[in-house]
Formats: sequence, C-alpha cells, structure tokens
Amino acid sequence: MITIIGIDPGPEESAYARLDDGAPIGFAKWNNADLASWLVGIPRTWTVAYEWIQCYGMRVGAEVFETCFWTGRFAQAVERGWEGGEEVKRLKRVTRSKIRACVCRDMLANDANVRAALIERFGPTRAEAIGTKKKPGPLHGIRKDMWSALAVAVTYYDTAMTGKVK
Repeated sequence: MITIIGIDPGPEESAYARLDDGAPIGFAKWNNADLASWLVGIPRTWTVAYEWIQCYGMRVGAEVFETCFWTGRFAQAVERGWEGGEEVKRLKRVTRSKIRACVCRDMLANDANVRAALIERFGPTRAEAIGTKKKPGPLHGIRKDMWSALAVAVTYYDTAMTGKVK
C-alpha cells in the first residue's frame, strides 16, 4: 500500500490529508506542534509531501517566514522519526505551481479551480464527492486548508508514484 501524507503548512496551524493508494482516507487541521509530534511516529513506509514556499518576487511578512520555519520543523520531525537512512527520501517538497499544473493542467488556476478539479476526480459530481451526513462521500468534512493538503498529496501521487499526470 502506498500512503502519502500531504501537508499545507501554516504559521500556527497546518492541514494534512492522507491518501492510501490514491484514495483519500482522512484530513484535518492541527496545531503545528501537535502535527510535528505526530509526524515523528508515522510508519517508515509512508511518504510525506508538503507545500514548499515559492518566491513570486513580492514582499512577504512574518506569517510567511513562520510558515517556512514550520516546514523545516515538519521535515526535522519526519527525519527524526525515521532515523535517517533511505526512508528520508520519502520526504518531498511540492510547489504551488506544480499543484496547479498537475491537478488542473493550468498554471493560472486558482484555489477554486483546484477544489473543482479535486471534486471531479473523486466525484465526479459534488454530491458524490462530498456526500451528506447520512451518506458521506470520500471528501466529506473537508474544508479550507485541507483542500490544499489534499492537492499536495494528489500531486505527489500522480507525478511521482504513478509516473504520470491524470
């Protein structure tokens, strides 16, 4: 089984999504310290992909630098849990531009386009993808930054694990 954890890092809280063999298994948003602690204990066979901050030539504030700090802490937590070696290669950076190109096949796609593409992938309709409380779909309960975390995991799965873009 191929398990991928996708992380959308933030300055205080970060979202994660888990894919098992390409299917969404779970997603949540956690305090960064709690997520880092959890990452130390994940199985050595899992891959952790996280959104890497890209430079767009614009000024950034303290939030972006704090997010960069936490991406480093997450990488450190994964490496500490895996004790180095071959498994550290399962820690991957995914840029926003790669997500847009992979999930939407459009470098100009925005967050709404990414969400729509993910719904179509796991749906094909919104009703089937998200579902209801009585009949939940595979994306039931996903919200806000969890969409980005799912997009990170899907991008890594499609490009690295299958060798192709769907």
